Amino acid sequence: MAVVGIDFGSLHSKIGVARHRGIDIITNEVSNRATPSLVSFGPKQRSLGESAKTQEISNFRNTIGSLKRLIGRTLQDVEVQEVEKKFIHANLVDVGGTVGVQVSYLGEQAKFSATQLVGMYLAKLRDIAATELKNGVSDVVIAVPGWYTDIQRRAVLDAATIAGLNPLRLITDTTAVAFGYGITKSDLPEPESPRHVVFVDVGHSSLSVAVVAFSKGQLTVKSTAYEPHLGGRDIDFALVQHFAEEFKAKYKIDVLSNPKATFRLYASAEKLKKILSANAEAPLSVESIMNDVDASSKLSRDEYEGLIAHVLDRIPAPLQQALAESGLTLEQVDAVELVGGSTRVPAVRAKIQSVFPGKALSTTLNQDEACARGATFACATLSPVFRVKEFAMHDLTAYPVKVRWEKTPGDDEEDTELVVFPKGNGIPSTKVLTFYRKEPFELEALYADPDNLPGSINPWLGKLSVKEVGPSASGDFSTVRVKTRLNLHGVLSFEGVYTEELEEKEEPMQVDGEAPAAETTTKKKKVIKKPVAFVAGYSGLDSSIVEQYKEQELKMYSNDKLVQDTENCKNALEEYIYDMRAKLDERYAHFVQAQEKEKILAELAKDEDWLYSDEGEDAAKSAYVSRLDAAKLLGDPITTRWRESEDRPKAAARLRETINSYILQATSGEERLAHIDDKDKQSIVEKGATIQKWLEDQSVRQSERAKNVDPILTAAEIEKKREEIIFFATPILTRPKPKPPKVEGTETPKSGQETPNPPPKTETPTPETKAEGPSEMDID
Repeated sequence: MAVVGIDFGSLHSKIGVARHRGIDIITNEVSNRATPSLVSFGPKQRSLGESAKTQEISNFRNTIGSLKRLIGRTLQDVEVQEVEKKFIHANLVDVGGTVGVQVSYLGEQAKFSATQLVGMYLAKLRDIAATELKNGVSDVVIAVPGWYTDIQRRAVLDAATIAGLNPLRLITDTTAVAFGYGITKSDLPEPESPRHVVFVDVGHSSLSVAVVAFSKGQLTVKSTAYEPHLGGRDIDFALVQHFAEEFKAKYKIDVLSNPKATFRLYASAEKLKKILSANAEAPLSVESIMNDVDASSKLSRDEYEGLIAHVLDRIPAPLQQALAESGLTLEQVDAVELVGGSTRVPAVRAKIQSVFPGKALSTTLNQDEACARGATFACATLSPVFRVKEFAMHDLTAYPVKVRWEKTPGDDEEDTELVVFPKGNGIPSTKVLTFYRKEPFELEALYADPDNLPGSINPWLGKLSVKEVGPSASGDFSTVRVKTRLNLHGVLSFEGVYTEELEEKEEPMQVDGEAPAAETTTKKKKVIKKPVAFVAGYSGLDSSIVEQYKEQELKMYSNDKLVQDTENCKNALEEYIYDMRAKLDERYAHFVQAQEKEKILAELAKDEDWLYSDEGEDAAKSAYVSRLDAAKLLGDPITTRWRESEDRPKAAARLRETINSYILQATSGEERLAHIDDKDKQSIVEKGATIQKWLEDQSVRQSERAKNVDPILTAAEIEKKREEIIFFATPILTRPKPKPPKVEGTETPKSGQETPNPPPKTETPTPETKAEGPSEMDID
């Protein structure tokens, strides 16, 4: 069973796996530790991750990024229309009430929801992990932003199901970072005086802050704050806007009107940003940006910081909010840890430092991989595969959740809503609500503060319909309990509904020393719980739709595999044509007859012409396989002759060495072999001589044959003879010595002081071996 953690990022994602020596961040098929968060569609197949990155410019209309920003949103969401559309070139459409894309796939127009797109991408990450681990991957922990709402978290869970994954937990990204930080510390203080650490994560698209208290064996998140639209892409966007205006005046070109030119300018702006992080000035150059124009410019760090001032000015607010909500003073903060690629920008660090004057900004964690490591540690603690040191995690919810209901008829003073899980409530958490009803009723769960939700997220979370509720036996109101829960994923659910009835029973009372009398009784009260039927509905996708998406994903996955296998077979045929043709004039020149060479070359030329024809360019997998098999049928005999000429001398040398070794042992007269009969030793010598003669005779016959005809002596036959003498000689030479016969009356006389009958030895009981449990993982 694999233990995998995923840091689901808006630009890239990282995958961590747990091994006995600790946590590894694994590489993908091109040896990169970060896999681009992209999905692309083409005329034959989908491209995911790295392969989609290569098509980002050429196939921009059908390549979708910002998956993390789209999932769980609607097309009409104000943030989708005003923010995300700036970074996405695909056509956004409505798919089943959620935002999706319309793309050209397999020559037709197709629509996919953001949940499906994330499912496709998670399936790619699953395959990368499975390839690395050489094992199937199912259980995962996925790190998501803390500002994700219930519907966004449900969408990620649905996407994981579509990908065939079993998410053990959706963990907040800053909490994952904190968990990876704390579980490796061996010097944490006692709970009475915890160590307070502020984690600041400035990534590609958002900023997250968490104030965490660490003590022995646990962490407690005290507060969090977010700025969902502040990250590296906002800095890049400001640079692109600046240079687009400059190039419009300098070269008379409108870069922003050309998507491919915009992509090129984004790539150059990102390089410029990295250079300015370490230098006072940096050049920018874009070859053939558009209309055959080579654009160039330069920027100083002061000018750069002035361009992004509006982005930098939004950094202090969430940091100050998190510190205020934690209830800590600046002096009580023990450390400030920076993670996320954008914290490498000096101006960003300066703004963070302004909120924590006198505090050193620490980068002891890997800024790019800390979240993936923490998520993998969390997965290891939830999995039975590894034994990890106990370290409790107390996370919290970012948004308050309330429940509302209709008033009970006749009770005008009854409250109709209640905040069940306030902001900062722990996760997971279960609470039981009590209602007094005589008839069925309904509840609705929703966010209590919709103004603080991101974008146009619907605050509605779920609905509970309680059925089969009536008056109690006495005709009074029934006591109905509703169990609500915020689970490990941060998702709300109604876990159960039951009624409570108080039942009184009369039982005989026992008087000391006397038999119980019928008239002496006592009443005992007992609470009887009875489950009540209920129907709950939530904001996520219906299970039937998820299954439909899962089947669709399996079909697309099978098609992608078939296309890839077909391409591999096509490449194998092409490689064989060129490789065989070159070797016929070089390596195989002495091993092929003239008529054979002519026939093979003709066949190869025929296959080459077909391969580059319209038919061969887009043929079925079986067509490439059959042509490759036909070509190998002609070429394999020549390949075999060459290979035999290489392997035969080596095999003959091994056989001679083996024969000489056994004959030497049989004729050595060693003491360890003295018990073996001379006839048996002689049989080994004779067997070796027979095989030796066979080898020499066959070698002479083979040397008389031309190289360009099939051999009469093969390396396999020589190896078979070697095994023959081994199986013949080994049992003889390893025969054990016979035990010396026991002669009666020759025992050594015992001394008079010797105990005639020594007591039997008492065997020391062997301690029971403990059953092997999960292996322990090194967390250092």
